[in-house]
Amino acid sequence: MTLYLVRHGRPLVERGTPAAGWELDPAAFDAVWMLRERLPAQAAWFSSPEPKAVQTAQLLTDAEVGVLDDLREHERTAECVEDFAGAVRRAFENPDAPAVQGWEPLRRCRERVVSAVRGVLDVHGGDDVVLVGHGTAWTLVVAELTGAAPDVGRWESLGMPDVLVVEP
Repeated sequence: MTLYLVRHGRPLVERGTPAAGWELDPAAFDAVWMLRERLPAQAAWFSSPEPKAVQTAQLLTDAEVGVLDDLREHERTAECVEDFAGAVRRAFENPDAPAVQGWEPLRRCRERVVSAVRGVLDVHGGDDVVLVGHGTAWTLVVAELTGAAPDVGRWESLGMPDVLVVEP
């Protein structure tokens, strides 16, 4: 059993709209298609409910994809944050407090997403599993499943799309 954590393709950024509502950029479709060959043909597939994640999953497989609300990304407001990467690093450094007013504390995100992933693994423990979602959430999941600290450097280097592979 292998767990594939796919980060969605590049979204169309809409200022004033929370990132949770952004669609996948059609110019990113080719990059998503290229990732398809790195994923198993037979697997249990699930996605975050965010449009960019669902659309990425639909490009990656012809299989049925379940949508799990708790796989959504670290919740953030629609406000533009000047130093976004710095704000996310602060969230990792102090997961009990919102890094920016209105942001979900990272500990809450970790509890929600890890619980959802463990639920999927409990049901599909013998199968390969592909989850399509988000970089911050997947960084937290990898840390939880491996017992390591969140790898913020790896988070910063994740592409759109990208895949993290874990053998729980």
